[in-house]
Amino acid sequence: MYRTELLDDKGMLFIFKQPGTYSFWMKNVKIPIDMIWVDSGRKIVHIEHNVPPCKADPCPLYNPGKQALYVVETAPGFAEKHDIDINDIIIIITDQNK
Repeated sequence: MYRTELLDDKGMLFIFKQPGTYSFWMKNVKIPIDMIWVDSGRKIVHIEHNVPPCKADPCPLYNPGKQALYVVETAPGFAEKHDIDINDIIIIITDQNK
């Protein structure tokens, strides 16, 4: 939130305690982003491309309509630039995996 830029190699990973149909919105987000929902098997189940900042309250909700355990927010156009698509599998590397 409140960022004026997001580099192509940066993003945010949301990890939930259990799978669910988690909605996201763009309140206080100043730049467009890609949103990528990922299930517990680390398979991509939904992508919202180039989501614009919220211009009026209440902000629109973005919902995958599918169960997800993770959501990845990236720079706008990231998914298309890197040929990321539904059913692709992602690898999540944390400090615990090193």
